[in-house]
Amino acid sequence: MSLNKVTFTNNNGQVLSGRLELPTDQHPHNFALFAHCFTCNKNLGAVRNISKALTSKGIGVLRFDFTGLGESEGDFEDTNFSGNVEDLVAAAIFLSDNYQAPTLLIGHSLGGAASIFAASEISSIKAVATIGAPSNPVHVQHLFKSSLDEIQKEGKAVLNLSGRDFTIKKQFIDDLKTKSLPEVAKNLNKALLVLHSPQDATVGIKNAEEIYLAAKHPKSFITLDGADHLLMRKQDSIYAGNVIAEWASRYINIPERPLLKSKHQVLASLGNADGFTTYMKVGNHQLIADEPESVGGYDFGPSPFEYVAAGLSACTAMTVKMYVARKNWDLTHIEVHTSYTKAPKITGEGIVDQTTLIDTFNKEVKLEGNLDEKQIQRILQIADKCPVHKMLHSENQIITKLI
Repeated sequence: MSLNKVTFTNNNGQVLSGRLELPTDQHPHNFALFAHCFTCNKNLGAVRNISKALTSKGIGVLRFDFTGLGESEGDFEDTNFSGNVEDLVAAAIFLSDNYQAPTLLIGHSLGGAASIFAASEISSIKAVATIGAPSNPVHVQHLFKSSLDEIQKEGKAVLNLSGRDFTIKKQFIDDLKTKSLPEVAKNLNKALLVLHSPQDATVGIKNAEEIYLAAKHPKSFITLDGADHLLMRKQDSIYAGNVIAEWASRYINIPERPLLKSKHQVLASLGNADGFTTYMKVGNHQLIADEPESVGGYDFGPSPFEYVAAGLSACTAMTVKMYVARKNWDLTHIEVHTSYTKAPKITGEGIVDQTTLIDTFNKEVKLEGNLDEKQIQRILQIADKCPVHKMLHSENQIITKLI
């Protein structure tokens, strides 16, 4: 995952702070917007875990702080639910202008309700997923039920929510009362996934039923059995992220990468628009090679020299394992750490020639098991006799022909 700090402005000119998470092995094929829960922020553990699950599937994710929360500008006490919806629309415009228009919208709790409202205003959105969302935004009133009279009488009240003080104004309550989520869901005309836990003590499971029944097909429901409202257990949020990514793949356009075919063991394919990102068929496997960002690559995959070092490490480990198996020695685990560099040449007498730099693979072997010193020394000798090691030290030839 590649994490970038971004900022953009809302309709009131206030700067909102976000994090744009990108896949580590490819350019994003789609972008998603994430709307966090009421009084939460973009850095909630569940938000991060769901975002990581999505980026692992090739989806870029923008998670940001709503106005007045986290690192975003503005006063929370002057915001309302409609403002959250407007912030999501502003985030979508930012993605459209600087990357590509979002196709997936994900909302947690009240952010889920805001996502359904915002989706109706963002034409590029193809699919919406809600997590623990209330069927009516006014539901959040129960979080400050004891202060409703004070808010109505004084126009505002200071409440402690999740250990932090927030000022809630009457206009926030009044705005919630004007929003009918079932009506919006009924006319959404976008794919909808409702995720909810039967054990959610903050927003009851009945809310999921009401949203699901109001929406038209295509719609789906997934139960997050055993999860709490904030998905505090890591496995719950990762599961939710994986489910959302797989479900969304039916409704968002994911370009198919053609399977490479060749009569040879390895095929490398590189187009003009790919930079140094090279798609490869290696045996029966489809892999990616790239160069580091420092030399103009995207670092979406190992470099060519890293692949060579990987082959040396793997061959060394396999050769040692086959040898000790024949000897019935007690080797329980082997690790072979290899790196490539240019280094001064070392002669057979151990003399270092500082004037001559040659291709050098530094290889370190870690052994676990009940081995005596004689066995260890023999294993190290065998480690230098693996086929790849021998190939790198022997005379080679490369015959190049035009297809």
